[in-house]
Amino acid sequence: MKQLSLLIKPASGNCNLRCSYCFYHDITHIRESGNFGIMSEELLDKMVQKALSTEADSVLFAFQGGEPTLAGLDFFQKVIKYEKKYNGKGIMVHNAIQTNGTLIDAQWAEFFAENKFLTGVSLDGPKDIHDLNRKDSRHFGSFNDVMRGIDLLEKYKVEYNILTVVSKTVAKHIQKIFNFFKKNNFRYLQFIPCLDPLEALPGQNIYSLTPDLFEEFLIRLFDLYYVSAIENNYISIRFFDNLIQMLMGHPPESCGMSGICVCQFVVEGNGNVYPCDFYCVDQYCMGNIRDLSIEELFNTRQAQDFIKESFHINDACKNCSFYQICRGGCKRYREPFVQEKPGLNIYCESYKSFYKQCLPRLQHLAHLFNKA
Repeated sequence: MKQLSLLIKPASGNCNLRCSYCFYHDITHIRESGNFGIMSEELLDKMVQKALSTEADSVLFAFQGGEPTLAGLDFFQKVIKYEKKYNGKGIMVHNAIQTNGTLIDAQWAEFFAENKFLTGVSLDGPKDIHDLNRKDSRHFGSFNDVMRGIDLLEKYKVEYNILTVVSKTVAKHIQKIFNFFKKNNFRYLQFIPCLDPLEALPGQNIYSLTPDLFEEFLIRLFDLYYVSAIENNYISIRFFDNLIQMLMGHPPESCGMSGICVCQFVVEGNGNVYPCDFYCVDQYCMGNIRDLSIEELFNTRQAQDFIKESFHINDACKNCSFYQICRGGCKRYREPFVQEKPGLNIYCESYKSFYKQCLPRLQHLAHLFNKA
């Protein structure tokens, strides 16, 4: 089945929070044009039309930011309107949104429920940990507003998951965070290693994640994941779920784990398209969706060069016994490039130690899940 995914920035880098580690805020400062603002209805119309005119069997419209809900509920109601208008071929259409959750009210929750939006909510754990980095423009923590939004998602039976940025503090307190998530019955979790700015030396910020801390985090989190699974109290953690899928002979669904980059078709507020959320910078701009079809965008030099960059395998990876399951990791964590080629993953030693200690139990879970 041919699948097409668009990652859309309807409010560009605009956000009502000022999270200290926000990588997209840094990207908008690197770009010559900076922030592109709210996407127009005319552009929305054209984008949906072009996506649904492809030969894809299914199309995912995923909305991210900045904070995508700043585009307004009316914008998303028009998303549904144009999806219905242009889906004459009966393509399977999915919608998803990644939000900080602070602006969700009853109307938003009802809309997500009625239109089956898979909703990702950014939450770093209990209040004392979450509020360290995720503050609003007045420097107040956002925890209470996020939890209020999650309560509404629960009330309206919206399908949602939790995304946590693994900062230095999160890595140090993962048991406390996991217990908090478990207590609140948050059963679908995703943990993303914190990123330093694209053009900065890694490890220089107060929130920066070090390889040693990441190693401890991975091992401790997997211990908790494994025990929950064995005790029939399974909690989904995307990274570990993907590893188990790979051990069962299936490809990972997370692009950063496949070893080769794909084109994500990130559509900015002005229609500019980029191959990856981490690389929405001028040198990787593939063109504008107003002017080019999806196929033409994919065939641009920028898109093809971006994909080809990921083909490079570091010499250390070639001789690593864990390469088939690790595959070098996401290219963004292989910055800075060396002689225009991705370097060794900054968390290489962290992953090695994790696999040495945890791979047998991952294989055990794969065996159990395969029998189920």
